[in-house]
Amino acid sequence: MSNDPCLGPWGLWFGSNGATLIPVMNRIVLMFVLLIALLIGSSVAGFAEAKAPPNIILVFIDDMGWTDLSCFGNTEAKTPNIDRMAEEGIAFEQFYVNSPICSPSRVAISTGQYPQRWRITSYLAHRDNNRERGLTQWLDPKAPMLARSLKKAGYATGHFGKWHMGGQRDVEDAPPITEFGFDQSLTNFEGMGPKLLPLTMKPGWTEPKRIWEDAERLGGPVTWMQRSKITSGYVDAALDFIDKAEAEDKPFYVNLWPDDVHSPYFPPVEKWGKNKRELYLAVLEEMDRQLAPLFDRVRDDENLRENTLILICSDNGPELGAGESDDLKGSKTHLFEGGIRSPLIVWGPGTVNREKAGARNKNSVFAAIDLVPSLIDLAGAEPPAGISYDGEDLLDTLLGKSEASRQVPIFFSRPPDRKSYYGFENLPDLAVRDGDWKLLCDYDGARPLLYNLPADPSESQNLAQDRPELVERLTKKVTDWYRSTPSDLGD
Repeated sequence: MSNDPCLGPWGLWFGSNGATLIPVMNRIVLMFVLLIALLIGSSVAGFAEAKAPPNIILVFIDDMGWTDLSCFGNTEAKTPNIDRMAEEGIAFEQFYVNSPICSPSRVAISTGQYPQRWRITSYLAHRDNNRERGLTQWLDPKAPMLARSLKKAGYATGHFGKWHMGGQRDVEDAPPITEFGFDQSLTNFEGMGPKLLPLTMKPGWTEPKRIWEDAERLGGPVTWMQRSKITSGYVDAALDFIDKAEAEDKPFYVNLWPDDVHSPYFPPVEKWGKNKRELYLAVLEEMDRQLAPLFDRVRDDENLRENTLILICSDNGPELGAGESDDLKGSKTHLFEGGIRSPLIVWGPGTVNREKAGARNKNSVFAAIDLVPSLIDLAGAEPPAGISYDGEDLLDTLLGKSEASRQVPIFFSRPPDRKSYYGFENLPDLAVRDGDWKLLCDYDGARPLLYNLPADPSESQNLAQDRPELVERLTKKVTDWYRSTPSDLGD
């Protein structure tokens, strides 16, 4: 140690002759670099944690009407658990599904593309029946599935509930659900793979009965469960899946697609109704109750609550005499508003604009095909190479940061086997929603119906004769679109 007072404390480092100056300076620089690295590393870790990919849960309810949820106006039944999601999130009033019937609607929300591209324009049924209607037998696994894109981005992916995109009735050679990008699946009688099948009970029966028993050959293991409780079976499976994903520190994407509000209706025996509507309402309330553990699991876990987006909607309009879409014309299978407009609730306290909690978005016009590119954006995932979505990225709208609508019109074609149905004869074949306007017409553009939906949501005043130029423009758009898609037997 130096005794030179001129060196002072630096002598502890440099010595009296400065011989160690350079090595010691190197040490100082090294310590400085290490300190900066630690600070940067801490910031990067914190940023990465804040930007962890959000979990996504899609609750897709079968055959529920636009006003069947009590938060959308139902006064005959209560859906408090879904209502709470609306109170804490955003409810959208101008959201559309892309078909008024099951299978094509599911294709659209899974792929971000019009189901017409994949020749699924009505519900998939028996092999001969599909062929007669010009339908394919199942969705091509090459379709741009949201699940597959999220899986490639590191997500755990699970499907729990109705599938109905292949593998039903006598179509037993369809691909399993796991070929579409899902790590795990549990479905019903309309899908390949493990399944829950329904036991049914009515007042006065001494033993339950089995329906759709032949579906056992479409994959297993098979668990038989009371239809009145079957949504809870899917929820339990989804909760186990979420627990595993959380333990593995993986983001997750979950489809929870209940089918109990699709006929036949089997509520608990003690809640049996006197007619179709009462049976439906009892099943609706029971479904809401059985969804509660899923919502509570996410809400009560701080990590999940702040980093999970839940979307709730219906696949199409209601069956006639069961669900309702008050003030909207038509039902399931119709291209009128009652067949294609769906309630949509988006919940996510850590992802949705907090200032919009409990808000009603009455202005944004968009559709199920828009969810796929929007969720791809949310997850930071990549769409499949060479794929062009029909949907648009409207993530800011979903998250309450904007009220933007689609830039391009939404196009529809009716199920080819539903020209006359549910009390309507000679139904329109095509429809287009473009801004405030909606036009319906036949395949050749004949018999146009034109409505200004903000002024006339019930589609009661045909303005076609008053706006011939608009009719001509929209007719050309929708007929050109239809001719660009693979043909079914609708024409």
